[in-house]
Amino acid sequence: MGVATTLLPPTTSKTLQKQHLEAVGAYQYVLTFLFMGPFFSLLVFVLLFTSLWPFSVFYLVWLYVDWDTPNQGGRRSEWIRNWAIWRQLRDYYPVKLVKTAELPPDRNYVLGAHPHGIMCTGFLCNFSTESNGFSQLFPGLRPWLAVLAGLFYLPVYRDYIMSFGLCPVSRQSLDFILSQPQLGQAVVIMVGGAHEALYSVPGEHCLTLQKRKGFVRLALRHGASLVPVYSFGENDIFRLKAFATGSWQHWCQLTFKKFMGFSPCIFWGRGLFSATSWGLLPFAVPITTVVGRPIPVPQRLHPTEEEVNHYHALYMMALEQLFEEHKESCGVPASTCLTFI
Repeated sequence: MGVATTLLPPTTSKTLQKQHLEAVGAYQYVLTFLFMGPFFSLLVFVLLFTSLWPFSVFYLVWLYVDWDTPNQGGRRSEWIRNWAIWRQLRDYYPVKLVKTAELPPDRNYVLGAHPHGIMCTGFLCNFSTESNGFSQLFPGLRPWLAVLAGLFYLPVYRDYIMSFGLCPVSRQSLDFILSQPQLGQAVVIMVGGAHEALYSVPGEHCLTLQKRKGFVRLALRHGASLVPVYSFGENDIFRLKAFATGSWQHWCQLTFKKFMGFSPCIFWGRGLFSATSWGLLPFAVPITTVVGRPIPVPQRLHPTEEEVNHYHALYMMALEQLFEEHKESCGVPASTCLTFI
């Protein structure tokens, strides 16, 4: 079938108010991504030593009772997924969602999302909100964005991200979703993870994929079709200080990731009030998320290494083909190629 894409409002002649609303939409996501979890963790702890200690105690009791909910489908809120602020976030860059093939809801899917970028902005906008009309573009599918399991240990923040349909990228969580009697479950996994964030250099397309095969095993265990997804522009919305492989700085990043699950990055954007100063507001670079064609996968409860390697190779070829077919229309020079590490 032909390519279908979301329709966005015209980007020309935006009013000053519209520009401000878009900047607020982009900035609130950055602040939430970076600070909401640590802020509420600290707040719950500090309140224990004040006259408001019952609030912390009640929440901690609730947290204990509710501990397994993230691994059992979470608590999705369509109201939050449809907040107007996400349309402002979409329009700031803008973010687009492109459909290249039908994904029938009579089966489940494992979508491999690339590249990770700094904050996975395109993937959250397209799969965790309805700002680009995912449910209209892919009727019958229920998207789940799999993220670092440690995020669900953070008080309040865990409840907030569960409302978007985020789930831990753990075997227990993903097996639960793909084992549901209702078909049409679409699990989105950022395959390169935190390690790939270290290569989020503008203009480069370096993916951590060669040894990442867990998502293929997951698809085989459940007979879920593999779908390559590439988000053009994801690496371009921030500037990154990249350290050479083998340097002590890069070693420190990898060591930190080994213990904490994520990689500390030195990155920056533009200033909130001035485009010529640095800050945390992302650069307004178009992000186009292209969803590729599904790769049928048989169900194998105990897949062999040969089967895993076979479908992993098919997936890498399909991803590279998707990149080549759409790179020029998304502003990537024709001479640019994907790099797999």
